[in-house]
Amino acid sequence: MSKETIYSISELNHMVQDLLEDAFLPIWVEGEISNFANPSSGHWYFSLKDENAQVRCALFNGRHRYEDNQPKNGMQILARAKISLYPARGEFQLVIDQFEPAGEGALRKAFEKLKKQLAEEGLFEPQNKKPLPKFPSTIGIISSETGAALRDICIVLKLRFPAINIIVYPSLVQGKNASTQIVQQIKTANQRQECDVLILARGGGSLEDLWPFNEENVARSIFKSDLPLITGIGHETDFTIADFVADKRAATPTMAAQLASPDRREYQQQLDKTCQHLINIINHVLKSYQQSLENLTKRLRHPQQRLQEGFQHCDELTQRLNLSIKNQLQIHQQKILGLSRTLQAISPLASLARGYAIVSDAASKKILRDSKEVKSGQKIITKLAKGELLCEVKAQL
Repeated sequence: MSKETIYSISELNHMVQDLLEDAFLPIWVEGEISNFANPSSGHWYFSLKDENAQVRCALFNGRHRYEDNQPKNGMQILARAKISLYPARGEFQLVIDQFEPAGEGALRKAFEKLKKQLAEEGLFEPQNKKPLPKFPSTIGIISSETGAALRDICIVLKLRFPAINIIVYPSLVQGKNASTQIVQQIKTANQRQECDVLILARGGGSLEDLWPFNEENVARSIFKSDLPLITGIGHETDFTIADFVADKRAATPTMAAQLASPDRREYQQQLDKTCQHLINIINHVLKSYQQSLENLTKRLRHPQQRLQEGFQHCDELTQRLNLSIKNQLQIHQQKILGLSRTLQAISPLASLARGYAIVSDAASKKILRDSKEVKSGQKIITKLAKGELLCEVKAQL
């Protein structure tokens, strides 16, 4: 027996599975569905075939990912798949991660080509995106007048911020003429300048249904718009060229309405908090002023009290003035009395009282101090302590 390694079937199949999955990148394949199976697990199993061959395929969790686009036997699809092997049966298979009807293959190529071209020109660059207004007064909507997207957007806007005005720029959103009308309505909205932001929206659909939003004229019109523009096209997984050029992309029309409008409930809460904060500040200031007023009131005296205190102070000053005058009078009286005594001590009258007399010439009233000043027969007046004498000189002694 050979000494070479012996593999079990399971080991062999797993080795081949690893080799296949490592050797090939995901690829796109086109074929017709047959033998479609839809077990309760939610995974889908089927074969893809052409005129000469077929291959087994598996698409896991397909029921949840493609509820609106379930594959059927005989459907021609374009699928992106990873090459693998089912080890339990040793069957070569494709593990599919996404698919679309095969007729969309040419559109997909055109989509990727235009996307690459516009990206290289810088139409998708973040620095070219215009900011959305925080509080728009008017929102313009470019959509079908009869579509559910328009109705959903209007409902959301009225719920979130009823004061916002809505202007509808009706346009086809599907078909050959749709892109031309979309471009014209974008131009019209920019010329009129009657709204603050634009919403370009439509509901879901196939790649072919959404194709007007992948056309170059629409992309360039969005890029040239002076008004900020939000796209809300299709479902969350749908991406169009318009979404890449737009200033903001929303997953659905409803979410586009949410991006374009403020939520009044949120701002009402903020306003309520701010209002309460202002009330608290005002109450604090008023309380502070009230306390200051009470303190000033305690310090403030009644005018009558101030008058009474003034009267009392005047009385005190009057008493002090009277006392001061009295003291000054007594002092001056004492001085006058002292001076009077001094004068009295040196007064001639005092000498007269002691028996002396004052003699003066009767004619000239001149005080005589020397007997030689008189002559015999001259009349003189002698002033005594009491009374005066008129005398005639008889002789000098």
